[in-house]
Amino acid sequence: MADVTKYAPVNGRTLISDFKSHFSLQKTKRTVAYGFVFVFIGFTIFLAFAPSSNSSSPWFTNIFTSTTTSKSSILSDDSYRSHFSSIFSYFFPNSSTQVHNPENRSKNTNLQPPNLNREPEVVKNQTQNQETNDKVEVLEKNNTTVLPKEPPAKQIVNTTSPSKSSSELNKGSSILKNQTQSKQLNGKTEELKANQSSIGVAKSPVAANQTANSSKIFGSGVKNVTGNGDTRINENGVAKNLTSSTKKKKSNATNSTVSSKQGSDDLIKSLMNCDMFDGHWLRDDSYPLYKPGSCSLIDEQFNCIQNGRPDNGYHQLRWKPKGCTLPRLNAPNMLELLRGKRLVFVGDSLNRNMWESLVCILKNSLKDQSKVYEEFGRHHFRNEASYSFIFEDYKCTVEFFVSPFLVQEWEVTDKNRTRKETLRLDIIGRSADKYKNADFIVFNTGHWWTHDKTSKGKDYYQEGSHVYNELNVLEAFRKALTTWGRWVDANVNPMKTHVFFRGYSKSHFSGGQWNSGGQCDRETEPIKNVTYLTQYPPKMTVLERVLKGMKTPVTYLNITRMTDYRKDGHPSIYRKQKLSGAEKKLLLRVQDCSHWCLPGVPDAWNEILYAELLVNHNQRHKQKGT
Repeated sequence: MADVTKYAPVNGRTLISDFKSHFSLQKTKRTVAYGFVFVFIGFTIFLAFAPSSNSSSPWFTNIFTSTTTSKSSILSDDSYRSHFSSIFSYFFPNSSTQVHNPENRSKNTNLQPPNLNREPEVVKNQTQNQETNDKVEVLEKNNTTVLPKEPPAKQIVNTTSPSKSSSELNKGSSILKNQTQSKQLNGKTEELKANQSSIGVAKSPVAANQTANSSKIFGSGVKNVTGNGDTRINENGVAKNLTSSTKKKKSNATNSTVSSKQGSDDLIKSLMNCDMFDGHWLRDDSYPLYKPGSCSLIDEQFNCIQNGRPDNGYHQLRWKPKGCTLPRLNAPNMLELLRGKRLVFVGDSLNRNMWESLVCILKNSLKDQSKVYEEFGRHHFRNEASYSFIFEDYKCTVEFFVSPFLVQEWEVTDKNRTRKETLRLDIIGRSADKYKNADFIVFNTGHWWTHDKTSKGKDYYQEGSHVYNELNVLEAFRKALTTWGRWVDANVNPMKTHVFFRGYSKSHFSGGQWNSGGQCDRETEPIKNVTYLTQYPPKMTVLERVLKGMKTPVTYLNITRMTDYRKDGHPSIYRKQKLSGAEKKLLLRVQDCSHWCLPGVPDAWNEILYAELLVNHNQRHKQKGT
């Protein structure tokens, strides 16, 4: 009974009905809870995907935009605190609650000791974004330069909460100022490079604490330039300026080289189209090419200044062709043209006159003249058959071979067994084999054909075993030159050797010949009126005919007319320094009006030779295609 009473329904209800009423109440509570959860989730999703221009909007924005943020950073205590404070400021913008902003903390780490244990999250994000976005491709092809675009506005503008303290606001405005200056600087950089084809690539900024030294690149005009990216732009700008300056210098050097080459080509062209021997003498105080009395190699008979000649106008004249201007003889350049080569003069004492002139010009241009010397150490040049000056640094030689007729002087025995001199018109000079392979050969002959023996032509000229009883000098001259021409054609390689023939140098004896009282010692001015010039020598007409009949090209240095003007340039009586009374009387009777004082007229011959070498050098390079 007690048990039945114990389980009897209360208030007339059964146990089952009590259980039903209990679970009905629980169901109602659960429904309300589920509804609240669904509302919260919906509201949260709305906030997460609601558009906002504020970078400090609810924390979901940071979750979905910071794609490179690690899970550990999101779940960290600092991260949660930051997210909920952002939500709070979003709903209550006028709240005075102090907001903890890790971005500000990272941007102002230059004012606080760095946290070595934990890196601020936004800096991590920015660094990772930088690593992703900094992969900028530089397109150098077609002069295309990749430039950084201005950073997005949300990355430049530092949005701060109005609830921040004044110190933090000042810091934020300073950072904003720096970032704005960076923007302006980027704009200027793009303006400076506007003339180049450019491709803009977005570039994220980096932490502002890396900008301390950036302003030094551009000076006081720019204070704080944000980020290494901008620093790189600045350095590239400086490098570009330096490169531009270098390119400008190279361009100037190239233009100078092109201009110099153009000038050289114009000079060569003018010389090739010019008759260098038709002109006149001009007074030029920049001459002579070497100081009078400075060259110890000059023979005493040519050293007029040392021998007491009082006037000096004769060596201050230069030759000016009508159709061009001869280049002044540049001795170092001429030595370069002669580097590793042999230049040989072959002929009479007038060619020795020219040879000594050139040796003095070249030697006096060098600082170390000890490296210029005669092969056998000789200092006098009248008694030997040949001489050779060596220019050691250039490995070249300037040589002279004595051969006044170009053909051989000979001896025969007559019927009375008496030996007599003859001139073999059919045999080239004895030294020919020694110079035939030279690079440049300058021949001459002429003056010795005016002596009594040659001019009369009696029992002097010989061919084979036959000695002519009498032979006209012009015919003998033609035979001798024909022998010379045939030898040149047979023995000289025109691909290696350039052959010159210097023409007849005029004499100026007045009142007789060299051995009959002819004089020129009172002449101090050249002839200026062409009517006083003499006729062209018949021997040179014979020479020209021979040259035309040769296979080997020969450059004819026709100096006859240019020397005809210069009656003032001879040694005359100034041929020796110390004279006795008898020698003075002899020199007054026998003057030298054939050779030339040095410095003097032969220097001009060498200037023409130099011009010809320039032309020859140019033509050879064109043939080689260089």
